[in-house]
Amino acid sequence: MRLFLFYFLVCAPSLLAQNIQIEVLDEQTNARIEDAFCIQKEKAPIKSQNGLFTFSVNLLPIELIIKAPFYFADTLTISELPKNGIQVRLKAQVKDQKTVVVAGKRRQAIEEIPVSMEILRPQLIDNKGITDLEQAVNQTPGVYTMDGQVSIRGGSGFAYGTGSRVLLLWNGMPLLSGYAGDTQWNAIPMEQASQVEIMKGAASVLYGSGALNGVIALAEKEPTLEPVTKVKMQYGVYGAPRRSSLKWWDVPPMNQQLEVFHSQLKKRFGYTLSTTGFHNDGYRIGESEYRARVSGTLYAKAILDKRLRAGLGYNFQVQKTGSFLIWQNDSLGYTPSGYGDTTAGSSTLSYNFGQRLFIDPYAKYIDNRNNLHSLKTRLYWVSNDNLSNSSQSNAAVIYYADYTFQRKFGEGSTLSSGLTAIQNVVTSQLFGNHQSVNYAAYSQLEYHKNKLDLSAGLRLEYFEMDNETPDSQFQLPGKGNLSAPVYPVLRTGLHYALKPFTHLRASLGQGIRYPSVAERFTQTSVGALNIFPNPSLKPEIGWAGEIGIKQGFKIGNWKAMFDAAFFVNQYSNMMEFSFIYYNPITQQPLNPLNPSPEDIEFLTSGAYNVSDWVGFQAQNAEKARISGLDLSFNSSGQLGKVELISLIGYTYMNPISLNSNPQYVANFSDINTNMLKYRFKHLANADIEANYLNWSLGTSMRYNSFMRNIDRVFEEDLDPTPSEVYILPGLKAYRQQFNRGNLVFDARLAYTLRENYRLSLIVNNLMNAEVTSRPGDIQAPRNFIIQIQAKF
Repeated sequence: MRLFLFYFLVCAPSLLAQNIQIEVLDEQTNARIEDAFCIQKEKAPIKSQNGLFTFSVNLLPIELIIKAPFYFADTLTISELPKNGIQVRLKAQVKDQKTVVVAGKRRQAIEEIPVSMEILRPQLIDNKGITDLEQAVNQTPGVYTMDGQVSIRGGSGFAYGTGSRVLLLWNGMPLLSGYAGDTQWNAIPMEQASQVEIMKGAASVLYGSGALNGVIALAEKEPTLEPVTKVKMQYGVYGAPRRSSLKWWDVPPMNQQLEVFHSQLKKRFGYTLSTTGFHNDGYRIGESEYRARVSGTLYAKAILDKRLRAGLGYNFQVQKTGSFLIWQNDSLGYTPSGYGDTTAGSSTLSYNFGQRLFIDPYAKYIDNRNNLHSLKTRLYWVSNDNLSNSSQSNAAVIYYADYTFQRKFGEGSTLSSGLTAIQNVVTSQLFGNHQSVNYAAYSQLEYHKNKLDLSAGLRLEYFEMDNETPDSQFQLPGKGNLSAPVYPVLRTGLHYALKPFTHLRASLGQGIRYPSVAERFTQTSVGALNIFPNPSLKPEIGWAGEIGIKQGFKIGNWKAMFDAAFFVNQYSNMMEFSFIYYNPITQQPLNPLNPSPEDIEFLTSGAYNVSDWVGFQAQNAEKARISGLDLSFNSSGQLGKVELISLIGYTYMNPISLNSNPQYVANFSDINTNMLKYRFKHLANADIEANYLNWSLGTSMRYNSFMRNIDRVFEEDLDPTPSEVYILPGLKAYRQQFNRGNLVFDARLAYTLRENYRLSLIVNNLMNAEVTSRPGDIQAPRNFIIQIQAKF
């Protein structure tokens, strides 16, 4: 009897089923490893649910083997029940193994992707003192931004803040505004991002309109069992520009930023929370910025079914900004037209109060056959109140839903199929009230066999605005005028692992972009600049192809990757703002060299000034081809006692117009070339960081060659009379003086204390170079930043 009681009291508790939670993390990045699985002796392997295992044990100790693709296996022995769960950190088989999600809506090794990809580390964004995503992507090989417009390999030019050929994704869902289709760079909570993935080339099969030129994708950090708190504070001041005529201040303008991030996982519930405050006096008169944001995500795993996971993301931002568009003249390049007086008729300065809100409910479920079902939804509301001119205020709300079914079979092959629905409702005094719907069905098959990966995809798009004829109409080949209401988009890709560190790839993909409300219906004047509507604007279509090689190197613990790609992008019906003569009576462009009778009546009536009927209109003016060579060199690891990290790139582009219409070519500032407007031939950038003991030293470089072609009207007088009306006074002389392109250097020095605190001194535009991103947009002078980072 006593022996029985002893056994019952001491041993029986270990026989009762107890739940144990194990979290599998990357040893270096601390990110969850989604494809991890667990093996217990004489039992079937257990697949993790997004990097988490929860299972019952009856008897301790137990021995488990934890495995994951691209990682070394680890053996875990559990002798007693843990209080808060167990974390297992796996080491990558290749140090700094890079994986991406955007290419196939699943995690893949970057070497296996058949298109060019770049990854920006969150540490680089933090350490450079970057305050919004636009500044970050400028550091990426082959990518540049121009006054808010992003271009990959020369795919875009200057578009007055409307439309985008590059799709921005946050947690796998588009984040372009409903009224202009533009990128809201400062609304992205970069403090929450795990990494920035940049896909070069058409990606419309999986993501639809807006991915014609590529994708910039960010996914947030997921909470871990160990709570994480990060704080970043920085304070900056602008130095004096080289030209004394640009300096307008007595007290140097300043900028400040505070970021706080916290995350934690507790059994079946987790959360992330971040808040940001930013203030910038601005280096140009009136271009101040105040913004505050709170964002995060709530995570939950179903109690009754461990395979079900749901969450709710949220982001709310308010901001007040001053918008600078055109300079007063080249000598007063930091002074807006109208000298900063918003009541002046020539003023191009405006103040705006903006609000951004998105709410993202989602759910993921893995069924009994290990198929993934994913439902992502978003409500995205943007409001922009123009405080200087209420007639230019607008608001839009987008309702988004995407269902994806993913099945794995064979030796790593994957089928991804889905349905997408988008509704856009715009309310605006600037371009009226409009609505549109966009429906799509898509499927992509990725086949893997030994060293070979093949992929092919199809998307069917339906797009309709204001209940008019669908913009997605597709003319059926060989069927006369017969057309279908849906537009097909195709892509195919190939990857072959020639050697363990040598990877060949090729891809060809189509794309389509529908006109935004702003491109079709904007009618406004800003100073001497007029914008006219074009309701008949058509979608632009195109394709992108490339062949490339990725070669890896390893010296001791230092790993490097060289990438080279030859690319061709071709576009038809390319939308761009073109200079026109406009008849406000017929609301149609007119040709002053061959006017219609109605145009002659208008021109001779004297009812309008010349400056009233000249301006810009979005048109399907361009057929273009951009070809070139894209090179990049990335490295990380230890060289002796020094950790060396680099991101280096060079891109050669040959962007040519295939439109030979003399009236169109006459608008080029240089009619002796067919080079596209607002493009460069050469683009280069580099970031190199060396870490030794507690010290860190980094430097960055960005270069672009001279922008040879712009709109001719920016250099000429609008009015042939002696009144001399210029949109950008002094621009022609300015471009003749600054005709060697842009070259900018940054530098940073940091010291890390007790691993948790980092103090940095950052100098942006170290040489105080005077550079422009587009005509009349002189960039910031030298900027000094002191930054403190803390992690708890």
